[in-house]
Amino acid sequence: MSSHAAIVSTPAGLEDLIADLEGEAAIGIDTEFMRERTYRAELCLLQLTTRRGPVCVDPLAIEDLRPLGVALGAGGPAKVLHAGRQDLEVLAPLLGPVAPLFDTQIAAALAGHPAQVGYAELVRRLLEREVPKGQTRTDWSRRPLSEAQVEYALDDVRHLLPLRDLLLGELERLGRSGWLAEELAALESLDVTAVDADRAWLRFRGVEGWDEGRLQLLRALAAWRERRAVARNKPRGWILDDAVLREMVVRVPRDRAALAAIEDMPEGVVKHSGDELLALVEAAAVPEPPPPLPRRERPDPTLMARTKRLAEAAQGVAQALGIAPEVLATRRVLEEVAAGKDPAQVFNGWRAALLVDRLRAVG
Repeated sequence: MSSHAAIVSTPAGLEDLIADLEGEAAIGIDTEFMRERTYRAELCLLQLTTRRGPVCVDPLAIEDLRPLGVALGAGGPAKVLHAGRQDLEVLAPLLGPVAPLFDTQIAAALAGHPAQVGYAELVRRLLEREVPKGQTRTDWSRRPLSEAQVEYALDDVRHLLPLRDLLLGELERLGRSGWLAEELAALESLDVTAVDADRAWLRFRGVEGWDEGRLQLLRALAAWRERRAVARNKPRGWILDDAVLREMVVRVPRDRAALAAIEDMPEGVVKHSGDELLALVEAAAVPEPPPPLPRRERPDPTLMARTKRLAEAAQGVAQALGIAPEVLATRRVLEEVAAGKDPAQVFNGWRAALLVDRLRAVG
């Protein structure tokens, strides 16, 4: 946008930018954020682009970005992002829902590019341009931003609209525009700000076969940590490390001495939250002594063999379509089918049309 400096850093400048966005067919969006010290990612820079060029908005200089939410909200031009879920998560608390969406990574995967193709790689493939990545480890919360930082940030949106045009044309040629519409509708329907503390325990792997008491304790401790991390806006690992939480579930400490004896348990947690944690242990009703942890069993060979056959069938379909197999069916959902779920229960839309009958035919 030639009428603006590279960075918009005043409310008046933001008003001018919003006026310039009116009537645009599409707006490219990217964000730079920090989350090392917080639970929620903190927006440090917002980049936008239209046909007139890219511009940065400095959220650390402009206290209220809500007026921009009207331009980026539901309706209006397409908002074009690349692998945009994290960007949406950062923007939603400040601007509200961003829609309608176009995600160039999703579109590229449907067109036959790698499932997780990066922005720079996609620019290289489709536009034959190089995107410098010299600022990937920069601290975006520090001011002033250098000229190199600003140019890097602008590059991250500069090519989004040409990519969209090329991908739309390619998917139209392949007859996959309907696939893209389904994928983008699913992305728009995500509640990117939701925190379900009661599902936080699902982050832990290798707990299959644990006794119900320990699983109850794991659920309780993970939910406690998640709620505290949200309330304090701190990384969950700063509240209690994964390894420490897991060791609590394994050892089931029943008094402060046992709690403090857990390796790497912070003294401050014992001092300030010990009673809460021990109450959760007691409520979980793990027997004393706790039952031994199950030995890790080898995977069921019959289940593995069926999963392999299902994967081969899905790979055959993906190969014929020229798309990555994981775009069509992940290993996790194929394992669910192998374990007895009907394919129609785990696939819908365009994937169901391609896969349900094929997978049902697998013995």
